[in-house]
Amino acid sequence: MTTNTPLLVGTLSAEPGSKTRGTLPVDLGTLTADVPLTLVNGTHPGPRVLITAGVHGGEFSGIDAATRLAALLEPGEVHGQVVICPVANPPAVYEGRLGVSPVDGVNINRVFPGDPEGGPTERLAAWLFANLVDGADAYVDLHSGGIDEVLKNFVGYRLTGDPELDAKTADMAGALGIEDVILGLNTDGGNSHAAAARQGVPAILVETGQLGERDADTASRLVDGLYGVLGRLGVLETKPQDDPAVRAWVWAAGVVSEATGLWYPEFGVGDDVTEGRLLGRVIDPADGTEHKVHAPAAGRIFYGMRGLTVAPGAELAAIAAPAPRDPGR
Repeated sequence: MTTNTPLLVGTLSAEPGSKTRGTLPVDLGTLTADVPLTLVNGTHPGPRVLITAGVHGGEFSGIDAATRLAALLEPGEVHGQVVICPVANPPAVYEGRLGVSPVDGVNINRVFPGDPEGGPTERLAAWLFANLVDGADAYVDLHSGGIDEVLKNFVGYRLTGDPELDAKTADMAGALGIEDVILGLNTDGGNSHAAAARQGVPAILVETGQLGERDADTASRLVDGLYGVLGRLGVLETKPQDDPAVRAWVWAAGVVSEATGLWYPEFGVGDDVTEGRLLGRVIDPADGTEHKVHAPAAGRIFYGMRGLTVAPGAELAAIAAPAPRDPGR
């Protein structure tokens, strides 16, 4: 719970009852990235909430929604503090529009909490974690389907085994108004929300939008969902919307290409598939050789590749299965 004190991030500051917008330079070793921030310091005490978007390039719905929210929030209505970072990974967003940074080919959402002495992307992750995630009482990380991905909207979070922390995180997830919630059964890995959960911060991953679409309706609905989360956390006095009938899932399998070639999928996002079902074909354009791709597990497809060209290891689809009744055990 924050009191009426200045909100400081690097050289940016917002006094109680004020809003500050600007950028901070981040030294990545071989270059400098300018990270945009909006600091909203409320007139009333309350929690500090961090919202990030643009961790990956080509994921426009989250960036759009975070920017809209930054413009809408007024300090007089805020209890606590809100930190909004609409473009957390400028090299990937502005130069690459891909999941990996064009600077070093690293997916930043696999290396959190980062390394201040590592490569450029590891340094950026370390800066984001040290300056934004540390000190947050709650964290929302906004993602979308990339320019070559179809996606079924979902919220994700990691189970920590701490009943109080897990309950608060589940409450945040329910306040967004999205029906499908995918649970991680532990906090392993380099995802931002997993690293935050390991540090005791209730953190959710939000996936909305697909194919790099710039869709105003999707962004507007996401802003409404963020207002719901802020209301549930007590940052705003708005009445949170009723939770949807949440469907809980766990990841069952990722489907990756074993060949280089042209990808011809034979599924739709949201399809329920059985183990062994044909999902598509990778065809070698040189000789027409066909590599069939089958579902390694039963479940529902939540996102899939729609790009034409793939290489070995490219993620073609992700399948989730209904969560057990007590997934924490």
